[in-house]
Order: sequence, then structure tokens, then C-alpha cells
Amino acid sequence: MRALGQHTLAIVRELGDFGVFSSRSFSAAVGSRKLGRRVVRAIYEQGVRCVPVIVIVGLFTGLVLGLQGYYVLNKFGSSGLLGTLVSLTLVRELAPVLAALMLVGQAGSALAAELGIQRNSEQIDALETMGADVHAYLISPRLIAAVLVFPIQSAFFCIIGLFGGYLSGSVVLALQPGVYWSAVFRAVHPVDVRECMIKAVIFGILTIAICAYNGFNAHRRKSSSGARAVSASTTRAVVISSIVVLAADYVITSFLV
Repeated sequence: MRALGQHTLAIVRELGDFGVFSSRSFSAAVGSRKLGRRVVRAIYEQGVRCVPVIVIVGLFTGLVLGLQGYYVLNKFGSSGLLGTLVSLTLVRELAPVLAALMLVGQAGSALAAELGIQRNSEQIDALETMGADVHAYLISPRLIAAVLVFPIQSAFFCIIGLFGGYLSGSVVLALQPGVYWSAVFRAVHPVDVRECMIKAVIFGILTIAICAYNGFNAHRRKSSSGARAVSASTTRAVVISSIVVLAADYVITSFLV
């Protein structure tokens, strides 16, 4: 029981530290000098560099949805609803979740490793010694970029996924293209797009904050140090971010459905 209590207190303490870290990172953006340049760089890291993986995963997600959806709907004589199935599945659930997971795997892991190396090589300590606000310099631009990039990447994922569903349903199989696209346009409403964007923004803030927090505090790991601490912090950041995305998706969906 004592070990359980100590473990619970450690979790609560870390959640508190994370909350302080995130709020300080957002507030540090106010009045920060040359913030725009750092935000543009962060947008490039989270946006442009992650486009190939978004395209590949989005395309194959749409292809699989189109293939499986067609065979399931065809059993009930409802193959004309394939566009509805693919579009709503992508817009309301898969696009924001899978896009966030892909961005965590590429941009989030790179962020955690970069901050961990900077902490390990005492670069962050040097900035603090010089009086620089490390939160404004290192963290705030990444969080602002996430608010902008994650919704755009999710929308791009939707478009690519819809095209993949079209390839499976109309090019590979026998569904007429007009039937597919008309079902897509009838199914998707502004409320669905709004839900997708809300999820994307929340996922972006949570995942980038978690990755930044773990990399920034890599030196606090008692079980390892040096390169091992950076590796462990990066792995922990990706795993926790992925779990948080799925848990947050359920919570948001339960409120918006």
C-alpha cells in the first residue's frame, strides 16, 4: 500500500509539473522577441517534413476503408453508401487521430530527442544562465505551430483518404465515381468538420506539450543518464502521447456526439 501511495503521489506531482510547464510555455509567447521566425521553423518541422508520411498513411487508410467498406456494404445491397462510410469515418475519427499519431512519431519524437540532447549537453542550462526564457525560445513556437499545423494536416489526411476510398471503390471495384462523390458531399456537414478541427487542435497541444516536457526534463530520470536518458525520454514521450491521443479522442467524441 505504501508503494502504491508513493506511486500515486509521484503521478500527481508529475501532472502538476506538466501543467505548470505547459501554462508557462504558452504565457511565455506573449512579448517574445523574434517569435515569428521560430514559429515558421516549427511549422516546417511539423508540417512540411511530415507531409510524405501523412500522404502515404492517408492514402492507404482510404484504400483499406474503400475496399473493406465496399464488400461489407455490398452484402446488404448498399454499396452506394461507400462515400458516406469513408467520409464520416475519416472526418470524424481516423483523420485527426492517425494524423496526430504520425506527427507524434516523426515531429514529436524529434522534438523530445532534440530537447533531451540540449539538456544533456547543458545548452538549456547555458541559456538559463544567460537570462534567456527557455520556454519562450524552445517550447512556445512549437506549441503555436501545433495549433496551426495539426488541423491542416488532418484536413490534408481527409482529402488524401477520400481519394484513396475513390480509388478502391470506383477504380478497382465497380462503384460509379458520381455515386461515390455525391455520397461524400451529402454526408459531410460543417459540424463534422468542426469536430475534426477541435480534435486536431487539442491533440496538437497535448502531444507537443508532452513531447517537449519529456525532452526538457530528461535529466530528471533517476533510472538512466546521458544518452540513455534521452532515449528513454523520447520513447516515453511517444508512448504517452499516443495513449493520450486515443483517450482524448474518446472523451471528446463522448461530448460531441
